[in-house]
Formats: sequence, C-alpha cells, structure tokens
Amino acid sequence: MKVIFGGPTLYGARLPPSPDYELRPPAKQGDFHEAIQGGATVIGLIDGIYEYVPAIWHKEILFGLSQGVCIYGAASMGALRAVECAAFGMVGIGKIYQDFADGVLEDDAEVAQSHGPSELGFLPLSEPLVNVRATLARCLHLELITSAEHDHLLTTAQAIFFKDRTYKSLASAAITDRGRASEVLAILLENNLNQKLRDAEMLIETVIDTPNTRNLPRPGWRFEKTSVWEAVFPSR
Repeated sequence: MKVIFGGPTLYGARLPPSPDYELRPPAKQGDFHEAIQGGATVIGLIDGIYEYVPAIWHKEILFGLSQGVCIYGAASMGALRAVECAAFGMVGIGKIYQDFADGVLEDDAEVAQSHGPSELGFLPLSEPLVNVRATLARCLHLELITSAEHDHLLTTAQAIFFKDRTYKSLASAAITDRGRASEVLAILLENNLNQKLRDAEMLIETVIDTPNTRNLPRPGWRFEKTSVWEAVFPSR
C-alpha cells in the first residue's frame, strides 16, 4: 500500500483517482503511525497540519523507516521533515527540499500557507514565500520587473505574515505608484510559478515508480521506543 499526504499544495492539480497510491489529507500527529500499522510500504509527505493540532512527529517517520517503509518528502512540510530525517533514510525530492538541505532556505515559514477546509479541497488562501521567490525570479529573468523592484518585492513579501500574503497584498504594499502596482500585480499573476506543486508532482511520480514493498532499514541506527513514544502509541 502506498500513501501520499497532500492538501493545499495539490489544489488545482489534475490528479485522477489512481490505483497506484491512496491520497490522504495533510498529515497530523498519529497519521503516519496509523498508515504504517495499516501496512503502508511507501509514504509520500507533502502537506502537514501544525497550527491547531500536533504536527507530524519526527519519531513516527523514524518508526516507519525502522520498519523498512520508503518515505519521501517534498514541497512543504514534507521538504522540512526530509531534511531533518535524511540521515535516517527519508528521501527529499525537488528544489524546495534541496534549497533547505543546502542552507539556501532556513525558515520553516518559507512554506507556510493559509488554506480552506477539506470540504473546499484545501483551497489556498495565501501565497507561500517559496512560490513568491520563484515567481519573482521568473519575472526578473523575463525582464518584466526591474532588479530594484524584485528586491523590494521580495523584502516586502518576507515581512508580510503568511496568512496575509497574496500577490495583491504584495504589489499594493511594495509599490506606491498605483498604476505600476496594477501592472506588477498582473505580471505576477500571469507568470505565477507554483514551485510547491512542481515538487509535489515529482514526489507523486517517485512514489508511483517505487516498488510496493518494504526494504531493510538503513544500518547504523536503531529505533528506540521511549517512554513518550509508549505513552502516545502503547505497544499492542
């Protein structure tokens, strides 16, 4: 059984029902453990919930790796956890993961995004900073904005709280000339680069291509069932 945890990152993606994997909502604490105990052989982590419930626990990921489950991470919380658990065998995929692994990106807030409930398909309500970076870089490369505008837009985007960050709020806050602000907004919307979705699609392809079997865990470490672990997930 292959499982992928995704939400707002996959909004708008054309993902027809597939027998190759089971798509589940963004992961929270306990979801990995449940999937592993349920027989998952391959898990892909894209999105996770963290604000109102406990986030997906690193220990759950380590437990899965110790059981031979292939675990991939990309795009959002998946990229963060993949960097943190790479030494134990979790595999990161995509540019966002690589930027965090290389130290180009350091703040978890880079991938934070406000979104609607599952009933609305996790509709994105704000723009994550990693997507803004990619979009601004594209617009600069195409000479649609100046170098000074690029730098000021990026600085402004970093200062906007993640729940309030949209291209409209960004253009309005960064550019005082209303006419140019409208032009820049149109440019950003037309050239929007959704880096999170690109990386997520790469993860999905990787999960599909991975054999549906568990493997031997990476040598050199052993999973410890601590008292905290036993308190959360008592042994059966």
